[in-house]
Amino acid sequence: MSATLLDVTAVRSRFTALQRRLAFFDGPGGTQVPDEVIDAISGYLRSDNANVGAPYETSRRTSALVDLAHERAGDFLGCSGDEIAFGQSMTSLNFLLTRALARELKAGDEVLVTKLDHDGNVAPWLALQEDLGIVVRNVGINADLSLDYDDLASKLSDRTRVVAFPLAANSVGTAPDVQRIVGLAHSVGALAWGDAVHFGPHGPIDVTAWDIDVLLCSPYKFYGPHMGMAYGKKELLASWRPYKVRPAADDPAGHRYELGTCQHELLAGLVAALGYIDSLGWDAMLAHERALGQRFLDGVPAGLDLYGLPTMEGRVPTFCFNVPGHTSEEVATHLADKHEVAVWWGNYYALETMRALGLDEWMGAVRAGIVHYNTEEEVDRLLAGVAELV
Repeated sequence: MSATLLDVTAVRSRFTALQRRLAFFDGPGGTQVPDEVIDAISGYLRSDNANVGAPYETSRRTSALVDLAHERAGDFLGCSGDEIAFGQSMTSLNFLLTRALARELKAGDEVLVTKLDHDGNVAPWLALQEDLGIVVRNVGINADLSLDYDDLASKLSDRTRVVAFPLAANSVGTAPDVQRIVGLAHSVGALAWGDAVHFGPHGPIDVTAWDIDVLLCSPYKFYGPHMGMAYGKKELLASWRPYKVRPAADDPAGHRYELGTCQHELLAGLVAALGYIDSLGWDAMLAHERALGQRFLDGVPAGLDLYGLPTMEGRVPTFCFNVPGHTSEEVATHLADKHEVAVWWGNYYALETMRALGLDEWMGAVRAGIVHYNTEEEVDRLLAGVAELV
C-alpha cells in the first residue's frame, strides 16, 4: 500500500463492524476492531488457552505469546519490552503506578496536572492529595484550548515531583508539545507522566526519543481489545516497590506491575492490532484522517459552537461542539436516529476542560472523533445532520 494514499475501501473490508450504514465517530471512546484481531482472540482461546509456567504445549505457547506481546508493545512505544506492563485498563494501571511512587512522596510535594486531562490522569493524584497531603495544581489553557506553557513554567518549583499531561486531549483534540513539557518537567527534576490513551490511534509514539518517564495507553483506542498498557523507564520501575503478591517475579521490571494472570487472549488481540497498524503505515493513516479533519473544519455550519483549535495544526481530528438551542444529548440522539451517525455527548471524564469552557460539567458537549477508517461521505453526513439543527 502507498505510503501516502490510503485505500479506505480495502481498509474497511477488514472490519465486519463497518459493513453497515452507521458512521462511527465514536473512536475517542473506543475504535472498531478489524477481523484479524477478533480471529486472534478466538484462535488463542480455541487452540492455546493455558496459564504460563507449565511444561506442556499450550502453556509454552502462551508463555511465548506473553513475551511476544511485551516485545511488540515495546516496539509500538519505542522502548524495551521489559519496560511494558499490561493491566485491566489505563486507569487501573495508573492507580497502581501512582501508589508505588507514593511510597516516596511526602506532604507538600507537588504534582501538576492540566485542564486538558482525562480524569484517569487526575483522580489518582487527587486521591494521594487526600491520603498523603501532596498538593495537586492545575496548569491552565489558552482561549483556543492550547496548553498554557507559561503557566506550566510558572508553577514549576523544587517541590514539583510530577508533571502529568495528555499527549492529546480526548475532549477537544489539542495535542500538546510532548518534548517541551518533558523538558520543563526535567528542568526541576520532576517526572514527565504522559496519558497517551487518546493519542494512540493518531500518531507514532517514541518514549525513548521523548525521554518521557511514564506513559499509559489503551489498546482498545487503537483497534485492539479492552485492556491497559503502560511504560515506565526501567530504572524507575525497578526502584519502586509495587503492590503485588510475594511469589510474583521482580524481573523484568515491567512485570512487577502486572497483578495476577495477564489476559492472554487479549494479548493475542493486541499483537494482531499492532500488526494491522504496521500493515497500513502511519503516513497513509494520518494523511487520510488529517484530510478528513480539514474537511470537517471547512464544512462547519455557521452558528455552531466549536471549541478548540480552528485548524489541524496542534491537534488530532477530534472535535467538540454544541448547537445553540439544543442539549448535547439531543444533538447526539438526532444524529443517531436521523442520520445513523454515532457521536458521544457529555464530559468524557474531562471535567476541568468542561469547567474551563463554562459548560455544564455533566451535559458537556458533543464529540466527534475521526480515525483512518472514516470516509468523506460520513464526514459530510455528520455535517449535514448538524446543519439541520443549526
